[in-house]
Amino acid sequence: MSIRNLQHLFAPASVAVIGASDRPGSVGATVWRNLAGGGYRGALWPVNRRHAEVDGRQAWSSVAGLPGVPELAVICTPAATVPGLIGELGAAGCRAAIVLSAGLDAPMPGGAPGVTLRQAMLEAARPWLLRILGPNCVGLLVPGIGLNASFAPSGALPGRLAFVAQSGALVTAVLDWAAARRIGFSCFVSLGDGSDVDFGDLLDWLAADPGTDAILLYAESVRHARKFMSAARGAARAKPTLVVKSGRGAEAARAAFSHTGALAGSDLVYDAAIRRAGMLRVNTTAELFDAVAMLARVRPPRGERLAILTNGGGPGVMALDALIDAGGVPARLGRDTLARLDAVLPPLWPRANPVDIVGDAPADRYRHALSILLDAPEVDAVLLIHAPTALVPSAGIASALLPLIQGAGRPVLCCWLGGPSVAEARRLSIEAGAPVFDTPEEAVKGFQQLVDYRRNAATLVQAPGPAELSVPGTQAARARVDALLAAGRLEAGDADAMALLAAYGIPVLATETAADRAGALAAACRIGYPVALKILSPDIVHKTEVGGVVLDLADEGALNAAIDALSTRVRTLRPQARMGGFTVQAMARRPHALELIVGLTVDPVFGPVVLFGQGGIAVEVTADQAVGLPPLNRILAAELVGRTRVARLLAGYRGQPPADLDALYDVLVRVGRMAAELPELAELDINPLLADAAGVVALDARLRLAPVPPGQDGSARLAILPYPMELERQVDSALGPLTIRPIRPEDAQAHVAFFRALTPEDVHMRMFGMMRELSPQQLARFTQIDYAREMAFIATRPASGGIETLGVARVVFDPDGERGEFAVTVRSDLKGRGLGRLLMQCLLDYCAARGVGLVEGAALSGNARMHALAASLGFTLDNAPDGMVRMRRRFDLPPETQ
Repeated sequence: MSIRNLQHLFAPASVAVIGASDRPGSVGATVWRNLAGGGYRGALWPVNRRHAEVDGRQAWSSVAGLPGVPELAVICTPAATVPGLIGELGAAGCRAAIVLSAGLDAPMPGGAPGVTLRQAMLEAARPWLLRILGPNCVGLLVPGIGLNASFAPSGALPGRLAFVAQSGALVTAVLDWAAARRIGFSCFVSLGDGSDVDFGDLLDWLAADPGTDAILLYAESVRHARKFMSAARGAARAKPTLVVKSGRGAEAARAAFSHTGALAGSDLVYDAAIRRAGMLRVNTTAELFDAVAMLARVRPPRGERLAILTNGGGPGVMALDALIDAGGVPARLGRDTLARLDAVLPPLWPRANPVDIVGDAPADRYRHALSILLDAPEVDAVLLIHAPTALVPSAGIASALLPLIQGAGRPVLCCWLGGPSVAEARRLSIEAGAPVFDTPEEAVKGFQQLVDYRRNAATLVQAPGPAELSVPGTQAARARVDALLAAGRLEAGDADAMALLAAYGIPVLATETAADRAGALAAACRIGYPVALKILSPDIVHKTEVGGVVLDLADEGALNAAIDALSTRVRTLRPQARMGGFTVQAMARRPHALELIVGLTVDPVFGPVVLFGQGGIAVEVTADQAVGLPPLNRILAAELVGRTRVARLLAGYRGQPPADLDALYDVLVRVGRMAAELPELAELDINPLLADAAGVVALDARLRLAPVPPGQDGSARLAILPYPMELERQVDSALGPLTIRPIRPEDAQAHVAFFRALTPEDVHMRMFGMMRELSPQQLARFTQIDYAREMAFIATRPASGGIETLGVARVVFDPDGERGEFAVTVRSDLKGRGLGRLLMQCLLDYCAARGVGLVEGAALSGNARMHALAASLGFTLDNAPDGMVRMRRRFDLPPETQ
């Protein structure tokens, strides 16, 4: 369930408060007072089974006795009453409820063993599709309609920022802080336990809400990872979305099979998920308040170059230091800007950013300097810092500057340093809607949050190249996993792990296992000297800790001696360890290569994650790691590598050439494919993976398997659905053999060529307007789709220089998955050859298999070809008042009844 019936939560025409009371200090009395005194204009009905009046108004003793059906009910009664009340409300026709009550994990009185009040509440709501916010929440505020259905101590001003929090205490704190700064909200939601309505539902609703410009979440935990990721990716593409995630401390140490496995459940995974969704994370309450101030007051900057305007050198330098420390970009003032500033500033001003206009600056000097900076093409935003002086009142400066700030086409951040002497200037700025900060450092942090969001968004719309990564040995990989499972070997290293990597096209050294000395000698002869020798034991994870690795053995004699020495060391240091033999491996002579780690583990919330970092025996000590959610492409792999310190070494240093980064990115992409295609793969460590200018090669690897329960979808554990290869099909057509398959990010280049091959008339018919080129954002939206919520089938064929796209049919589903909106486009020179019908039939087959109830679309009235195609495929056509033709086909009714 997603956004169904949420309109009754956010825009109810009537509200019933169950448990409304006159008793001072009670939740029922507070909620009733907030609703009755908040300006809500809909019908308000108090329900109290003991009193005929509440707050001087008529009260009703039960839901059944109300004069109408409430669109929203607020439940303030004890936990044991909640399931029964939800059942009554649903039967009466109510479709949304806010449950403020806590304690619903208690057993249901009279219920089956193990059934809690929470389960009973959800079961009571299910037949009626009644949506529940909470339980154990503070409530909901929608200031634009005067709705304060909460027991918060204060209300909120109307605005265009949405705030959703799991913490009730934080809700009240932010409300209080925002009221003092006159910051408004489109809605303010306390999620509570999130038993029904959760983050995913609210993100879907708010992403489509025209009254919300930005979204801020406070999250303590996430359930339903795929639903959350789909909703978060959609919301972040629509508007700035920030997350405050608590619980960043390190998890308690646990024994793990692999280095990578120890990261499961860590905060690194949450960070990776937030980043992959395109949201921005803030870490502290102070940063949260900075984010609120920026999101509520300014539009996102066009760039990241910040100019600092100050009347004191010290504060300006502090702001510059903070900006550089945060990875920000100080604006470099151009020659024309400097010349214009020279004309209005004292001769000794420093002629650089920060722009120090000197402590005696009158209001006119501020105004002239600010105007010049706002006109400068090399400036994307301005930070105004004022330290009070006895020469010019701060309020006068504010009054002179605020008209300029309000009319500016780029953000202006205000920092009025001091206390009582700048209080009036602060008040004037807040009332004028300018973002105000107490210190330069806070202002810089607030600005950098929007810059970082912009950077994240830019990364996610980058299109990977059309490179095709073949995996020639997927059948061999599947067979090896099945063989290991059949033998009961859930943990494997050395030869088995290396063979699996090789099957996925990851370069490995020749590796063999041997049960004894004779087998080791024979393996060395096959591989060729020099070789490395490693101990093979299920009880020894880190072989180097017991001297279990001997390198550079040049001949049979050296290998015999190494076998003796290694066996003696292991028996001495680990006498209880089971000996499984030896691993013999070719030697890699790459003296300048860097040792890396690439791994995979399964997080309990977000499923498989891919790890990258600095490897070797000191991997825990260096702690230089980053994780990403599969599936990956080269752009995402490059971003993952770039978040580590070792990335700077990989780029080359002190005469060392850069490593082959494309080869490294390919390894990360392939490991991501293993996560998607081998659902039994629970942990994988490749450590070390050597990387230098010649490429990459895996020296050692370990893996752990976990059987998949019968009937479970192998992709169910993935937070982001991978490319659905099973939907590819080869077809014969009037154009010859074609491949029809889902679109993928690597199709971006071909999609640009496809769009450029459309005539202006066809672009107008498809886009309902004129467009010459696709923007990067549009191209990403068309090619980087969320397979959980949309589908686009393209028809392709080989062409000189690669693969060409001939046509595309796409459908975007609503968050509930019950209806989809389709569109189809065929290259202009190929129309009339049956390609549109072929693509649409594939799309309709997919929708039917998915269980979609309704597929609909719109076409211009002059698009006769589309009308005819839709009618022939069973769509009904209706002329709409806006001049469009609406096309609908239901899958839950026979075609003759539509």
